[in-house]
Amino acid sequence: MSSKELLKSLLEIDSIKINLKNPFNWASGWKSPFYFDNRISLSYPSIRKQITLSLVELCKNYYPNTEIIAGVATAGIPQGSLVANELNIPLIYIRSKAKAHGLENLIEGKLEPNKNVIVIEDLISTGGSSIQAVEAIRNSGCTVLSVLSIFNYGFDISKTNFSNIQCEHKSLYNYDDLLTVALENNYISHNEIQELKKWRNNPGEWN
Repeated sequence: MSSKELLKSLLEIDSIKINLKNPFNWASGWKSPFYFDNRISLSYPSIRKQITLSLVELCKNYYPNTEIIAGVATAGIPQGSLVANELNIPLIYIRSKAKAHGLENLIEGKLEPNKNVIVIEDLISTGGSSIQAVEAIRNSGCTVLSVLSIFNYGFDISKTNFSNIQCEHKSLYNYDDLLTVALENNYISHNEIQELKKWRNNPGEWN
C-alpha cells in the first residue's frame, strides 16, 4: 500500500473527517474543518499494520540506535505499543499529567537513564503534548532522538515550538498530502482548497 493509498483508506473509513460548513471544535478553542481520529484506524487490521510498518521504517532508516519507544497518552499509546512490538524493544508511555495517587507517575514503564528514545504521537497540531513528553524524558536523563507522528498539520506554532526545544520530528503525512489525496478522490473541491489553506495559515482567526 502506497502512502497515497493509505491516506485514501483513512478517508474511506472516516478516520479523517472534513466539514467546512459545520467545523469541529478543538480543545484549544479553534474551529477546524478537519477532524483526524487516528483511533478509528486501530479497528482495521490492514490499515493499522501499514501505519505501524511505516513508523517502524522511519525508525530503522533514520534512528537505528533507538532503544525505547515512548507513546504519548492517549492516542500515541496503542500505536507506540505496536511499533515497540515490531522492533522488539521496550515500551513506556507518558501521561498528560502525573497521577494524583499511588506512585504519582508521569512516565509509566521502566526508563533507565542514558537511553535513546523515540516518542510516538498520533498527530501534531501545536506540538504541546509531544513537547511535554520530550521534556519529561529528558528530565529522566535520556536522549529523545525524534518525535514521530502519523500526521502533522504543519502549523507555524508547532515548527517554532520544536525548534525552541531543539527536537527533531517526522510524520508519515502532512496537511498538503491530505489536501492532494482528498481532492483527487473528490472529498473536497477545487473551490474549497483556498479556504482550507486559509484555515491552516491562521486557524485561530478562521471561522
